[in-house]
Amino acid sequence: MTGSKLTDSKALVILSGGQDSTTCAALAVQQFAEVHAVTFDYQQRHQIELESAIAVAQALHLKSHEVSAIGSILKSTSPLVSHSPLEEYASVDQLPGGVEPTFIPGRNLLFLTLAANRAVCLGIQDIFIGVCETDFAGYWDCRQRFINAMTIALGEGFYGQADAFRIHTPLMSLTKAASVHLAQTALGDRFESILSLTHTCYAGVKGGCGKCHACLLRDRGFREAGIADPIWKFRPSIVGHEGLAE
Repeated sequence: MTGSKLTDSKALVILSGGQDSTTCAALAVQQFAEVHAVTFDYQQRHQIELESAIAVAQALHLKSHEVSAIGSILKSTSPLVSHSPLEEYASVDQLPGGVEPTFIPGRNLLFLTLAANRAVCLGIQDIFIGVCETDFAGYWDCRQRFINAMTIALGEGFYGQADAFRIHTPLMSLTKAASVHLAQTALGDRFESILSLTHTCYAGVKGGCGKCHACLLRDRGFREAGIADPIWKFRPSIVGHEGLAE
């Protein structure tokens, strides 16, 4: 297999341009001398995600950032990759249980496989991904159980040893509020400038639509953390007293 010698000084981040993957990238920068990132263009409906990932990678001064165009290989009725309508909700309390319609089967499985390929070429053992069980919305590939299984499968498949890779999921057991505080600690005085570059909204609205599943969870996290979300400056209609969402 063509690749570099594995080293503990480098890490690779799967960077979507969202709040969670950006927090992971900030943590990786703290912990590793050299941080690379890969973003996947899988024909998602909103290019703003790719633009955000590029902006975040540049702001964090990552060693390299690849935007990998993998085409429309992921087929689904998810409104993220199809013309199915996006569900809107008035509040977090209205979010349904079970698997959200936005789930794309196999997405994280594919992303981790491709990321592991890039990691081998770069001699990287440590991979970061911003999955979280607390708000996983029925996404089976956001659970620690899945990550554990993928770690073994990728290690066996690429190197013939189960522990060849370390997949870091620092947000796995955190609430959204806790992840906000973690990002603030990791980024320090760059928190506002970098978080303002991120994109979470499933509707592709800069600053967020405030009605989709992703926006509602992000909004609640910042509200519970007692911190104004830097992206709200692009969504002034929802900013209320002391700059927190009403």
